[in-house]
Amino acid sequence: MKTIIFASVICVALAAPQFQDQVAAITRDERIDNADGTFSYVFEADNGIAAQASGVQGSLGQSNIEGFYRYPLEDGSGFVEVRYVADENGFRAESPFLPTPHPTPAHVIELLRIAEEQRAAGITFE
Repeated sequence: MKTIIFASVICVALAAPQFQDQVAAITRDERIDNADGTFSYVFEADNGIAAQASGVQGSLGQSNIEGFYRYPLEDGSGFVEVRYVADENGFRAESPFLPTPHPTPAHVIELLRIAEEQRAAGITFE
């Protein structure tokens, strides 16, 4: 029995994923922070991972941000790149790798239904 248990433990250990040390060299790392809500950064690694963004002051005191990030596909056939904007109108991302249309979660649909019922009953919140 002990032999079977020992053999099972060895089999599990051998079947575990073997992670290779993957080291990427940073080829570019530039950062500017003006301490007033404006900033920019650029980051690149030799494996194709990259990110870039810049921020400017928004009308409500926030930083409006525009940028992108990129990383290689697992199969090595190309890269995923996502471009985004975050401002007074919310966060918006664009990429052919993002699913569209974005499905509305069931709990959000239920909350919208409740809000509509309350509005119809004259209940409002401001």
